[in-house]
Amino acid sequence: MSDNHSSPAKKGLLALAWPIFIEQLLHMSTGVLDTFMVSHLSDNAVAALGSANQVIIVFVVLFGAVGIGTSVVVTHHLGGGDRAGADRIAATAIGVNTWFGLACSLLVFGLAEPILTLLQLSPALRELALPFLTLMGATLVLEALIQAISAVLRAHGHTRAPMVVAIAQNVLNVVGNCILLFGLFGAPKMGVLGVALSTVFSRVVACMVMWLLLQKMVHLKVQATDFFGISMERLRRILHIGVPTAAEQISWFLAFMTVTAFTARMGDQALATQSYVMQMVWMVVLCSMAIGLATEIMVGHMVGAGDFEAAYRQLLRSLRLGFAISIGVVAVVAAASPWILGLFTKDPAIIATGTLLMRIGLLLEPGRVFNIVVINSLRAAGDARYPVLIGMASTWGVMAFGSWLLGTWMGYGLVGVWAAMIVDEWLRGLLMYRRWKQRKWLKYAERTHRKVQAGGA
Repeated sequence: MSDNHSSPAKKGLLALAWPIFIEQLLHMSTGVLDTFMVSHLSDNAVAALGSANQVIIVFVVLFGAVGIGTSVVVTHHLGGGDRAGADRIAATAIGVNTWFGLACSLLVFGLAEPILTLLQLSPALRELALPFLTLMGATLVLEALIQAISAVLRAHGHTRAPMVVAIAQNVLNVVGNCILLFGLFGAPKMGVLGVALSTVFSRVVACMVMWLLLQKMVHLKVQATDFFGISMERLRRILHIGVPTAAEQISWFLAFMTVTAFTARMGDQALATQSYVMQMVWMVVLCSMAIGLATEIMVGHMVGAGDFEAAYRQLLRSLRLGFAISIGVVAVVAAASPWILGLFTKDPAIIATGTLLMRIGLLLEPGRVFNIVVINSLRAAGDARYPVLIGMASTWGVMAFGSWLLGTWMGYGLVGVWAAMIVDEWLRGLLMYRRWKQRKWLKYAERTHRKVQAGGA
């Protein structure tokens, strides 16, 4: 392993981004493949799986927020040439995410049924979703560990290692699904529960491999004191980035779950349509996520090194690339959506509505690029609170309320829901872009650089 701390920034955006894209694509395609396989059971099974998965995603986002805080602070220290400080931050983050993951596992395991009831699922869908959510929730601690370790690896510029692990995890999940869902090799046909068991097994293997990679590639050995003697000062620095990140992202997901509850009231067919389409949308979002995370790594190193002008220019370059890639991908997916949806369902109403929504996505996704890429860069510069204030106001005031107003009250259904989502993404995105252009993040970046130079870890 090289200890050249400036190497991630020197690798270039695409060199960092493409392994992140493939890693995230494989993580997300686990849900797509699960949906595809479960669709052979029924559209109701798909709706149940999609709703339960939304709950899991909320907690995965929470773990990722600690991971983002870790990655940002580690890149600051590496950019400033302080490897020892970076290691102390990384070890603290792994300890914290372990305890946090255990708490969340217990919470979802114990409250799975009330959570599904809050989502307005019909009794038939609740019966299908409950065993999946219970099992997936009970093993959330594994996901917490994977997220923390992956963040450390990426901060060091090792974006390919998590990608390889994701490939192996995906293969294991697909094989397990085939065996337990369809009863191959004499195994029982376990339905949605089989999908959960397969996913949990692949998650266990991935977690073990990530531990080995952490020791081999970063040479970081986590001690017992990192779990039982957590430094409050290091934790505060991680949470300074992580808490606003979690608040902003969880606010979005809770608002989206509220939108899902509105959708559920439109009927099981509307909910199934939304579940199918969101699987395709996430594929498009991954492009922006990869560009955003790669930019975050580069900007974090630049801030740690005190090169603020380079950080400013990097965001603008990343945005141009993000727009080009996102628009190209969403155009292809929109054009192919009738065929893609036809792989999942034969219901002509679902295919027609889903195709229309994906074409509306041509307006939605460019706005999302602003949010993902610029917000990641603001965080990397230490400016983490502004995105959460704007995000909470817009996601609830525009996306959630607008979805009810246009979709339910005015009767435009899913089209009304997506119209509200478009306004929300563009409003937030343009406000984030204005903040970057006005360089209001600079005072936070300068403060961060001074702290790193002073050896604050």
